[in-house]
Amino acid sequence: MKFQFSLLSMAAAAAMLVAPAVQAKPFKWASQGEISTWDIHSQNNALQNGLHANVYESLVYYNSKTFDVEPVLATSWKEISPTQIRFSLRQGVKFSDGSPFTADDAVYSIQRAMAKTSNFTPYVQGITKVAKVDGGTIDVFLAAPNPVLLRQMTELRMMSKAWAEKNKSVEPMDMKGKDENFAHRNALGTGPYTLESWQPDVKMVFKRNPHWWGKMDGNVTEIVYTPIKSSATRIAALLSGEVDMVLDPTPQDLGRLRASADLKVVDGVENRTIFLGMDQFRDELPGSNIKGKNPLKDLRVRKAMYQAIDVNTIARSTMRGLGKPTGALVAPQVAGWTEGVAKRFPYDVEAAKKLMAEAGYADGFEVDFACPNNRYINDEAICQAVTAMWSRIGVKAKLRTMPMATYFPMVQRYEASIYMLGWGVPTFDALYSLQSLVRSVGQGGDGNYNVGRYSNQRMDYLVDRIKGETDAPVRARMLTEALQLSNDTVSHIPLHDQVIPWAMKKNIELVHRADNRVDMRLVKVN
Repeated sequence: MKFQFSLLSMAAAAAMLVAPAVQAKPFKWASQGEISTWDIHSQNNALQNGLHANVYESLVYYNSKTFDVEPVLATSWKEISPTQIRFSLRQGVKFSDGSPFTADDAVYSIQRAMAKTSNFTPYVQGITKVAKVDGGTIDVFLAAPNPVLLRQMTELRMMSKAWAEKNKSVEPMDMKGKDENFAHRNALGTGPYTLESWQPDVKMVFKRNPHWWGKMDGNVTEIVYTPIKSSATRIAALLSGEVDMVLDPTPQDLGRLRASADLKVVDGVENRTIFLGMDQFRDELPGSNIKGKNPLKDLRVRKAMYQAIDVNTIARSTMRGLGKPTGALVAPQVAGWTEGVAKRFPYDVEAAKKLMAEAGYADGFEVDFACPNNRYINDEAICQAVTAMWSRIGVKAKLRTMPMATYFPMVQRYEASIYMLGWGVPTFDALYSLQSLVRSVGQGGDGNYNVGRYSNQRMDYLVDRIKGETDAPVRARMLTEALQLSNDTVSHIPLHDQVIPWAMKKNIELVHRADNRVDMRLVKVN
């Protein structure tokens, strides 16, 4: 037997010597944004989550073609009771250092997402406890039945408990503080790729994970992501062949990109709404010329600012068709959306001036206005256009713009009087937006991105009811009522739903996702 094994080993070695080498297929892509951390529970934004998904996996994930929830690190799940869900874990899974993925890691990771410093509390909404049943099984316990639990769990990625403990990264890094943990710049996951290097604002490099358990439909062996803030530089990199794909081509460049014989543009509607939020909490706005009171607390002022914005002009001139005007806080793909809640207050400068006068601000006021300059399509240009439109009713917005890596921590520290956000909905259910954006700031994900600190008693009641409502028609009505209440009280000023074109070389095959996420498992370089 020993001799036979020896012969087989020699034969295998000889075959390896003559076998053709697997051709490396690098995929180089770019967008304007840079991420702020590699700690998977510290900062919740779409670009970052999509990049993290190359390295870290969740128990379940969306199928990129159907958006059905499918098994990943969990192979199956069943309801023990309406408030106890049992997950069977995939056997034989290893982290990229070769260590096994276990039930202890799954329990730890979900608990880590529930930590005080986590930004992922909307995804653990309703979870009261996670318990290990045995080495390959965990139970998730709920405060009440949760019809969107699996959709929430698509964003709960798994981390090695032993690695986190060894590297003093047990708790998520606090993005509002200044101290870094090891997980901020380093990564260890079970996913199809490993993070080889990250040079912030320069590039990050991924390599195939030799321990990955899954089957790769694509052929990419190395990924290079480059954040390129300048639109002209990004497009030049694509035209020269320096990158294979640009996630966010500018509207003004689409014509020549579509006309190029070497390139193609793939279009799709994103489940992301762009809107403006306002500080409705402070008694006096920092830097404003109005002392002793906050004009943004007055519904008439918020409505006036809403009606002073000509969204059709922004859609036509600034977005060039890549924004569909809306009055809703969520996009049409999201449960709870209706044509009624998407109806806008009319653009009417004279009506806006009248509202300002009624509120006691006929001469207007000065106000801080913060905006990202490398996150959403033409974000800075949108804010510049809005600033000009507000000036017609006397609102003198002092615009400041900054890159997303510093912008998001800043707004979460409540340091902006008016701010822009683009909110995608990973669960495709309006509860995700309502709980994060308009529920009063509280525990367990309530108001975690309600950075204007809007508060409404009826809204809180509706959101809390929706969390555990299992009667589908009743739940749908409450989602729509809450979205309409957001409109009626001008909790935010919706602008448009983003339309996203991806520009790439003709030899690239991929699947365009409504969440603007590139699934690298499916990318082929021909």
